[in-house]
Amino acid sequence: MSDTLVTEPVVLAFLNYLTVEKNCSPLTVTNYRRDIQFFKAYLAGKGFTDFVWASLTVLQIRGYLAYMSDQHFARRTIARRISSLRSFYKYLVREGKLAQNPFTKVRSPKLDKRLPSFLEESEINGILDLPDQSTPLGLRDQVVLELLYATGCRVSELVGLKLSSVDTGNLFVLLHGKGNKERIVPIGHKCRTALLAYYKQSRTVLMAKYQVAEHQKVLVNSRGGALTDRSVRRILDKYVQALALRKHVSPHTIRHTFATHLLEHGADLRTVQELLGHANLSTTQIYTHVTTERIASVYKKNFPRA
Repeated sequence: MSDTLVTEPVVLAFLNYLTVEKNCSPLTVTNYRRDIQFFKAYLAGKGFTDFVWASLTVLQIRGYLAYMSDQHFARRTIARRISSLRSFYKYLVREGKLAQNPFTKVRSPKLDKRLPSFLEESEINGILDLPDQSTPLGLRDQVVLELLYATGCRVSELVGLKLSSVDTGNLFVLLHGKGNKERIVPIGHKCRTALLAYYKQSRTVLMAKYQVAEHQKVLVNSRGGALTDRSVRRILDKYVQALALRKHVSPHTIRHTFATHLLEHGADLRTVQELLGHANLSTTQIYTHVTTERIASVYKKNFPRA
């Protein structure tokens, strides 16, 4: 697909608005650009070569929805692309370039609610017990797993964690989340113990071994450089396979596990929202469905007259 679209002043202004005013991540901005670009390519393919944004009709939008459905795009993909365009047109109205947003007259496809998968406490404890803490890499792996579970952080927040953002004395970390928003999340004593051992017997050892200049990233790879999100996934996969779990487990699964276990042990929803860094409480509320289903399952299994 051609990249000429990104030279349109109005699109560039919108992308700049997302970056500067909305504090969107580079990946989010790229996705908006691609969604707008894909729509423009669709219109060109339908013969609207001289299309201007102000001329868009509801009929054209519905045709686009039908096209994506015929191409068997996933509902979530369709919903995201329509959402991107709706936001773009909302921006055009805000800037006075349009009087009305045509996407307000179009509904996005209804999405099936997918409950987040999570690990049982015995399963996450089994994973946390696996790293060989007699080796530098084992100590590093222990910290990766402990931080994922102790903070419920996103993998991007984990690999972006800096030394200055970890306070082992007061048991908290400062996470930099979506939209450059910061939040303070406590850590437990086991996580602190793992961090202190890692600092002394792993991080310094690996960096010295490969003569890597000092840097601010907490987590390092096997050669002392900054750890990547792909490496985090590989580390987790290694221990999931060793434990022979019959579940698909990703770093985000650990985040779901963190939230679910907090709620199961009596945490209130608002606190869990703050710890996860969710902008809206409705995003956090999906975990209440998980815990409700779990309660019902336990009831049916254990109550004699269920």
